[in-house]
Amino acid sequence: MVGLSISYEPMTNDGYSPTAALSVTRESTEGALWPAPEASGALKATLTIPGSKSLTNRELVLAALAEGPSHLFAPLHSRDSERMIAGLTALGVAFTPIPGSGRYGPDLLVTPPERLSAGGTVDCGQAGTVMRFVPPLAGLVAGEVHFTADANALHRPMGPMIRALRELGVDVDDAGHWALPFSVRGHGHVRGGELDIDASTSSQFVSGLLLAASRFDVGMRLRHTGRTLPSVPHIDMTVEALLHRGVHVERPTAREWVVASGPIRAKDIAVEPDLSNASPFLAAAMVAGGTVAITGWPLHSTQPGALLTEYLPQMGARVSRRGGVLTVTGRGITGATLDLSAAGELTPTLVALAALADSPSEFTGIGHLRLHETDRLAALTAEINALGGEVTELEDGLRIVPRPLHGGVWHSYHDHRMATTGAILGLAVPGILIDDIQTTAKTLPEFTELWHAMLEGTHEDAAAQGDASA
Repeated sequence: MVGLSISYEPMTNDGYSPTAALSVTRESTEGALWPAPEASGALKATLTIPGSKSLTNRELVLAALAEGPSHLFAPLHSRDSERMIAGLTALGVAFTPIPGSGRYGPDLLVTPPERLSAGGTVDCGQAGTVMRFVPPLAGLVAGEVHFTADANALHRPMGPMIRALRELGVDVDDAGHWALPFSVRGHGHVRGGELDIDASTSSQFVSGLLLAASRFDVGMRLRHTGRTLPSVPHIDMTVEALLHRGVHVERPTAREWVVASGPIRAKDIAVEPDLSNASPFLAAAMVAGGTVAITGWPLHSTQPGALLTEYLPQMGARVSRRGGVLTVTGRGITGATLDLSAAGELTPTLVALAALADSPSEFTGIGHLRLHETDRLAALTAEINALGGEVTELEDGLRIVPRPLHGGVWHSYHDHRMATTGAILGLAVPGILIDDIQTTAKTLPEFTELWHAMLEGTHEDAAAQGDASA
């Protein structure tokens, strides 16, 4: 089991932001250990990855606020999306499974109520999107909605959202902790207006407010006041989803968004594959050699995972796109210096590659990863160094010097991306045992099935038309 110690520091001078201190200890593992399989030779596989978690949960929220039912094609069915559906169901939204063409579960018909209802409890689990996207909706109900989360997720920053809701006229009872658990007491509407927020710890604060803003009385003008803004592509994704549903959004500056009050159009939406979840499989081609191809890769995407086509070539891969199929061919791994502020969720995958590279790497712009499912910078450092590696934490990143690695227990810290990082290393390092591989169900329940399929050289019908360079 991974030990967690949570404490709350006093409110900052800015009037928000819990710096819930999270310490991580490496203790005895929980449950069965999963032997990470070694690659026996060069890979040759074509895979289809389930839908994007980020897009699915944004579309679920927008469908819940829309003026009529929406049909979501091939949404993700995972622990995080289940939490979002359960949370929105508690507010009166109806979800009906519909047989679809996706291989990973049914489509969904989302039917919003005439009025969102109160009185329920929203259990966020470990889903950051649920804890940041649903509270603004709770402000629209007439009554109280209680929010909680898994014990090992209570450290995640919520102060900016609590402060924002209060400034918008919503009552929030957080017992003075500026963190989960808390209760939102809505008045049936949210005033809206001008709002400043420091979203340095998570772009989800911006996205959560933008998703609901058109339902506020006067819309919203939102300004980010912090020094840094992580994962801007996720905000771009939110804006694009709003525009597709007829919401008027302007961006006067790089740190400012204006959302007009008005309806959210009911619409049928096809969910893209999760490009970040594709990253361990594409990385595998670089570790083991050979090729791994992912079907359904969009020509244009706001997903941060789309940046893999830029990052992987800098670390030695050959990347090509034919039609909707993206193929990575391994040619060795080269160390790189990368600013990952736009795509921090790719860090664990890239760190695994860096640990197996032929030269040192340095990744920056990722200090906010200390406040994810776990402190990912500390966790990556501890786990790789325990296997003989050399990883050093920087103020805003990591420096990785490749060293010969050996087997051992790889702790996941209940973090899906830590689990997949161990699997990548296991392709080249014998004897890696991953605890809690089931945590990958947070965003990719089929991970182990797909991993074995990749190693067995599974090929899917992925007829591609046309050529494009990635």
